[in-house]
Amino acid sequence: MVPVTRYRVAQIAADALLIAAAWYLAFQLRFDGDLPRPYQRLFDRTLFVVVVVELVVFVAFGFYNRWWRYVSTRDMWALARGVTVASLVVLPAVYFWNPVPGFRVPVGVMVVDWIILLGMVTGSRLLARTIVERPAPGSIVSHGKEVVVVGAGDAGQLVIRELQKNRVLGSTPIGIVDDDPRKRNLRVQGVRVLGTTADLPRLLREHRPDELIIAIPSASGEQRQRIVEIARDEGVPVKTVPGLYELISDRLAGQIRPVQVEDVLGREPVDVDIAAVASYLAGETVLVTGAGGSIGSELCRQIARIGPQRLILVDQAETPMFEIERELVAERGFSAAVPILADVGNRTKMRQVFERYKPAVVFHAAAYKHVALAEANPVEFVRNNVLATKVMADVAVEFGARRFVLVSTDKALNPKSVYGQCKTLCEWVIEAFGHRDDISTRFVAVRFGNVLGSAGSVITIFRRQIARGGPLTVTHPEMTRYFMTIPEAVSLVAQAGAIGGRGEIFVLDMGEPVKIMDLARNMIRLSGREPDRDIAIEITGARAGEKIHEELWGEGEEIAETPHPQIRRARRPPVEATWLDGELVDLEQLVEDGDTLGLVTRLSRTVGAPVRSDLALPATSVTQPAQS
Repeated sequence: MVPVTRYRVAQIAADALLIAAAWYLAFQLRFDGDLPRPYQRLFDRTLFVVVVVELVVFVAFGFYNRWWRYVSTRDMWALARGVTVASLVVLPAVYFWNPVPGFRVPVGVMVVDWIILLGMVTGSRLLARTIVERPAPGSIVSHGKEVVVVGAGDAGQLVIRELQKNRVLGSTPIGIVDDDPRKRNLRVQGVRVLGTTADLPRLLREHRPDELIIAIPSASGEQRQRIVEIARDEGVPVKTVPGLYELISDRLAGQIRPVQVEDVLGREPVDVDIAAVASYLAGETVLVTGAGGSIGSELCRQIARIGPQRLILVDQAETPMFEIERELVAERGFSAAVPILADVGNRTKMRQVFERYKPAVVFHAAAYKHVALAEANPVEFVRNNVLATKVMADVAVEFGARRFVLVSTDKALNPKSVYGQCKTLCEWVIEAFGHRDDISTRFVAVRFGNVLGSAGSVITIFRRQIARGGPLTVTHPEMTRYFMTIPEAVSLVAQAGAIGGRGEIFVLDMGEPVKIMDLARNMIRLSGREPDRDIAIEITGARAGEKIHEELWGEGEEIAETPHPQIRRARRPPVEATWLDGELVDLEQLVEDGDTLGLVTRLSRTVGAPVRSDLALPATSVTQPAQS
């Protein structure tokens, strides 16, 4: 039942007047303004019935569930159907009623009434919306910033509509740029399409807008970079609507933000098979370790959207755990989140958690990750990364988890650092467990490079350095890294879990490696300044354990395709399980003894000379990509 409000009463009253006016005009037009007396009486006696019947139909069709100022094309069709049905209902009511003996309402009156009423009802709604969206003379909008919008698609139309309607934004769209030549000189929401992006330099010089807004959520980084460079050359600030992963509503104008380096790295949008991911997560109990971290928290967000029965959040950091649990429950309305403060290396605690909640799927994202800290604290890195992974795998097998997904890294390949060596051992643990015939848990690892915006990432560091006025510190002028946004990486991690396998390593397509020096220069320019002039860049030298170029697959690995075009399978014989268990026991003893030198020596020796199983790989067609 729709509540009766002053606004709805006003709407009904206005429609009643429109119905009466349409009925009156229909009679007048039918008789050319010279209404005979019998038909005048017929009009007088049917008017009330027509108004009441048609209003009842309007209410039944939900006419008053919508504000006139927000009427859409879909609403217009609903209005047309409602008016048509109302006229059809009125027809027998007045035609066969015969309130004036010997005279009936002419069919022509009914037809004319339908036409006039349809025009009045739809026109009144359009007029209300036009008045609301029209910039008033002297308003903030009409004298605000002049904006050119790139993109005449759905997102561009939403942006233009919001800018026109919301005067607080203080912006007026003066033109559109779109690469579809058929749209040239057309008008979108009353704003003309001026040309294509090839015309953009000329258009910016001619119109001198105060701002350029990129309204193409699916635009590639290369497209955004080209537009940003053109605008920068013309001295025009650029903003953008979010990418596909950031969009959660159709009110884009509220999300328009300055262009960030993530927007211009050249990556294509990731296509995720939601149905496949949902098939193994929906309705299940899912456990995420490192739930408060960059990857873990995004995993929790995406898994919560799929709808698990219960989501177990495990982390030993109190504040990040509090934040993600509060976000899921209070902001996203997901009440099935269970926060557990615990060290994943504590076998007793993990057994208690698994015994109580019986998770079917485990995402192991808990890990220390900073290369420089690993070199200074190898004991804690081995304890938290390697030994904890072994504990989690043991407990998952003991309590019958169906899937176990390890979040790995490109630094696990040909590792030069303690961190990389630790992640190599983590991958070996997954491979060894996955190839065991006596367990049902399906183990996989997902390997990818740097994620944009994670805590302590190079982009986060560069932003802080830019905010301080520089300098930006780059360790080596030729250093490159692979980059991916956190939501993209997490979506592909979940997708890899759906693909499954037994002890396999999945490698995400990270696109082309990015030169860190170029990244630094781009970030300075996006801040509105020039590198080497406004903000300096200093070369500090590579740190201990840091490689100039990272790799995504190693020697001896065969790279096979998977059902997902952006996920590949790295295949190799697993390490010998008995040998690995012995090595882990020795490493654990060195950790307990706090023998840093002995631990580093043994770690390097173990990773450098693995004993591989003679287990044959299943025959399959594989491709061997060129090495990085």
